[in-house]
Amino acid sequence: MNFIFFGSPKFAEIILNKLIISGFIPAAVVCNPDKPVGRKKVLTSPPTKILAQKHGISVIQFEKLDVTSYKLQVPSCDFAVVAAYSKIIPKEIIDIPKLGIIGAHPSLLPKYRGATPIQSVILNGEKETGATLFLIDEKVDHGPIFVQRKLEILNSNFEILNKRLAELSGDLLTETLPKFLKGEIKLQEQNHNEATFTKKFTTEDGFVKSEDLEEAQTKRGQKAIEKALEIERKIRALNPDPGVWTLGFKSLALPAGEPLRMPDNKRIKLLEGRLSPAGLLILTKIQVEGKTPFVIKA
Repeated sequence: MNFIFFGSPKFAEIILNKLIISGFIPAAVVCNPDKPVGRKKVLTSPPTKILAQKHGISVIQFEKLDVTSYKLQVPSCDFAVVAAYSKIIPKEIIDIPKLGIIGAHPSLLPKYRGATPIQSVILNGEKETGATLFLIDEKVDHGPIFVQRKLEILNSNFEILNKRLAELSGDLLTETLPKFLKGEIKLQEQNHNEATFTKKFTTEDGFVKSEDLEEAQTKRGQKAIEKALEIERKIRALNPDPGVWTLGFKSLALPAGEPLRMPDNKRIKLLEGRLSPAGLLILTKIQVEGKTPFVIKA
């Protein structure tokens, strides 16, 4: 198989590892440039780059992806695989591989097209999601489908669901690629009338009003239950990035004992939480700005 793999984060690294283990070795891996990470701004490589170098696979990193640079640096290939590659691939590059480019997307297309399908299904309280392999065209997550498979969300947070969907996508690819190369796959057009789209979340999307947090933790009634469920989903969906946080939160309702007083004017990260049998929000892990995370024992 002569193919190129596009992808950068952990999601893509899990898929790439599945391919390598199964004997599907790409001619090159295209990923984002190294970037500074953390308070000390340590220059850090994308997970796919680290994995590729471990296996002696060529790595190509574009600041800007354009057809001229691509032709100069990327070896010729029969097809390509794209998984969580943040740059838009121009049509001129899509048209280069003679068999096309396969996209691995963590949703049941045409639902949840775009950059944040995993966070969005958790926020919306979906019971199931899935993985889709499709033929990439010039529109976002728009091309015809090779195959898709469903997955129950259960009570997964983002990191768990991200891993499960990456593993499912990797399995689908290893099963599908031999059939694809033999021409045994029949593509199915997406129902574009049913398409829904996701947005990129910002720090402000993770903000929780202190009064909403207090209501979700201490009040009774349908409104408080709905608020608790909304915040609990937000905690599962938006951690670790962009994060969930609050300000002006005076005290924390502990499962037992006296309330924990919060410092004034400090941002408080809401890292983990769950719902009680009565539907109240129970925070189980928080982090006061400038401090280490605090685990709340029941």
